[in-house]
Amino acid sequence: MDILAIESSCDETAAAVVRDGREIISSVVATQIEEHRLYGGVVPEIASRRHCESICGVVSEALEKAGKTAKDVDAIAVSFAPGLVGALLVGVNFAKGLAFSLGKPLIPVHHIRGHIAANYLAHKELEPPYMCLVVSGSHSHIVNVKSHTEFETLGRTIDDAAGEAFDKAARAMGFPYPGGVFIDNAAKLGDCTKYKLPKPHTHNPYDFSFSGLKTAVLNLIHNTEQRGESIDISSLAACFQKTVCETLTEKFISAALERNCKTIALAGGVAANSGLRNLLDETAEKHGMTLFAPPLSLCGDNAAMIGCQGYYEYLAGNIADARLNAYASMPLDEVRF
Repeated sequence: MDILAIESSCDETAAAVVRDGREIISSVVATQIEEHRLYGGVVPEIASRRHCESICGVVSEALEKAGKTAKDVDAIAVSFAPGLVGALLVGVNFAKGLAFSLGKPLIPVHHIRGHIAANYLAHKELEPPYMCLVVSGSHSHIVNVKSHTEFETLGRTIDDAAGEAFDKAARAMGFPYPGGVFIDNAAKLGDCTKYKLPKPHTHNPYDFSFSGLKTAVLNLIHNTEQRGESIDISSLAACFQKTVCETLTEKFISAALERNCKTIALAGGVAANSGLRNLLDETAEKHGMTLFAPPLSLCGDNAAMIGCQGYYEYLAGNIADARLNAYASMPLDEVRF
């Protein structure tokens, strides 16, 4: 089964053709990073306009690279939640028009489910059940993956997500947007013990909170400058990254141990962070767990992961009609459309 998938939840316009949920036939991503970098973050109105300008070309290119026309695919999958609602609407309405003009099934895909599914494209042997840590600019989730379409959220961010904290802390350190990669690179040159930063605590032991950590970084920079002293940016980046990665890893592994889960996975944009990947890999090995993580090319937003999850949603009978809408927020384990 060949699925044409569309992703437009934030600042990437993406399309892909995926076969049987496991094979990428083609994948095209048009990014807006350089434009949003001028403003220090994603501007929703600009993102929506760029999706409108790019989506026809991106879909056409994905079909051309796959050697297919729109009539050749068996279904259309599209991310419909969560994300920037104006951006999502571009993809949803394009997919609806295409699906119903061609008489093809329309498959709604939850964006976070898509990130989890990215692992299936890279690791053919991975099958549920397992535990997954999803970490991106807007999301930090510990998810019990019961099946390809059944999920239980054990913990999530109660304020800033890890990726958002990376970007905000990076801006305070003088790095451009998106800041995660710059902190990652700087951390490799710094002393991760030089500055003491607080580890956030939450009522639910598996929830995350990074707002206080971000504020601690801002205060540290401000107070140091007020004293006329200089900040060792590389060491601050190293301390910040270490604190975030330890927090994510400790809570995630603790949840896996409680559920006696020996198979774990990592997903989302922050899954590209070398500090997090290394720490999780070391900790998983220590506890006799098998860790799966997507390649860097599948960590960020892409349509291949939507096509992969779309295949399993289709098998589960999750098909939408012309009333499909876009939603800025929606719980991972309470999908509705």
